[in-house]
Amino acid sequence: MEQHGYAIRSHALAMIRQGASYAEVSNRLNVPHGTISWWRHEERRALGITIERTHDCPRCCPRDFDRRAYSYVLGLYLGDGHIVSKPKQHHLSIFCCDSWPGLITAAEDAMRAVMPLPRVRRRQLTGCTEVKSFTRHWTCLFPQHGPGKKYRRRVALEAWQQDIVEAHPWEFIRGLIHSDGCRIVNWTTKVVGGERKRYEYPRYFFSNKSDDIRALFTEALRMVGVRWTILARGADPFNVSVARKESVALMDAHVGAKY
Repeated sequence: MEQHGYAIRSHALAMIRQGASYAEVSNRLNVPHGTISWWRHEERRALGITIERTHDCPRCCPRDFDRRAYSYVLGLYLGDGHIVSKPKQHHLSIFCCDSWPGLITAAEDAMRAVMPLPRVRRRQLTGCTEVKSFTRHWTCLFPQHGPGKKYRRRVALEAWQQDIVEAHPWEFIRGLIHSDGCRIVNWTTKVVGGERKRYEYPRYFFSNKSDDIRALFTEALRMVGVRWTILARGADPFNVSVARKESVALMDAHVGAKY
C-alpha cells in the first residue's frame, strides 16, 4: 500500500476543513478517497468529535412523506424482505427475481420515495437481485422487525400503518403480490359443437407461511372488493387464491402481472 507523508496528510485535512470535497482533495493530491476518509475519521476521534449522521426518517423527524410508496414497500417487506440492524450494519433488503427487472426498479424507486437520503444499491445474487437501502431508521418505519423469521412471530400493523394501508390498499396488495404472489393462467378444454376448444382463465395467488401476513393480505382484498378463497397445502392454509372473473379483472386493473 502506498504510504503518504505527514505533509500530504496535513494538507488534505486542511483542505477538508476549508470545505473541499473528498473527491477534490483526492484528485488534487492523488490520494485515494478512502484514505482521506480514514484520516478525517481519525482526526475527529482524536478531538473527541462525534458525528450524527443526517437522516430523513419521517417517524423520528415528523414530516410529510410518500405514503403511497410506503404502502408498497410495506407489502414488499412483509412478503420477501428483511432488515439487518446491528452495530455498523443497518439496511433494508428486498429480494427480487431477475426475471422481473421492472419489479427491481419499482422497489428501488419506492425506497427512495419514502426516504431519499439513505444510499440505495443493488447486489447481484444467483438468480435474484438484492435491493438495499442503508439506514438504521427502517426499523422505525417497520416495527414488525424482530429476531427470527416473520412467520414464527406475531405480525400486526400499528395504528399509523393501518391508516396508510386503508388510504392506499392497492399499493399494499401490489407489494405483497410482487414479493410473495403471482398471476398465472390456467386452461382447460371443452367440446363445443363437436370441436374441442381451449379455454384460458387467469387467477392470482399469494403464498405465505405467516397466518398474520395472509390475514393482512385478505383484509386489504376485502377493502377493495376482491373476493378470495384459501387453498390449503396439506393441512396448512398456505395459499390465498383470487379466481372469480370480476375480482381478477380488479386485480388486473390495479396490480397486474410481475414485469
